[in-house]
This record gives sequence, C-alpha cells and structure tokens, in this order.
Amino acid sequence: MSSEFPIGSKVRVVSLPPYLKTAEPMPMLRPPEVIHIGEEGIVLDRRPGGYWGVRFTRGAFLIDSQYIESIENLSEPQSD
Repeated sequence: MSSEFPIGSKVRVVSLPPYLKTAEPMPMLRPPEVIHIGEEGIVLDRRPGGYWGVRFTRGAFLIDSQYIESIENLSEPQSD
C-alpha cells in the first residue's frame, strides 16, 4: 500500500480510524461512523504528520495514509 497519493486522485477507505478530524481551518473531531469501509473519496491535499485531506460524500476529513489506499491503479482496464 502506497503512502503517497497525487492530489485529485481517488482513494478508498480500507479501515476506520478511532476518530476523524475535519479538514477545516478549525478542525473538529468526529466519530468514525461518519464514513464507512470501502467509501471512496478524492485527495485534496497533504498535511503534516502523514495526514491527507480527503473529500468524502459527508465532508472533508484528515485521514492517515494507513487507513486509505489508491484506487487509480485498480480501476485500469485489463487489455489482452
């Protein structure tokens, strides 16, 4: 699993963190149930400490790279 994601790439949640932090100027803690495993989002930016700003359907959150994986390479069609 890569820990580098290009800005604008799609990622998928592979496990839930103990809590989520909103990606706002004044971040707030939210319960992990705001998102679910398998939910897809778009990378907005990289933050210090290995965190990524990711836009999901219910908002933008800061999430550690260990909880997400890139789906850009997984969605490429197979050619024979």
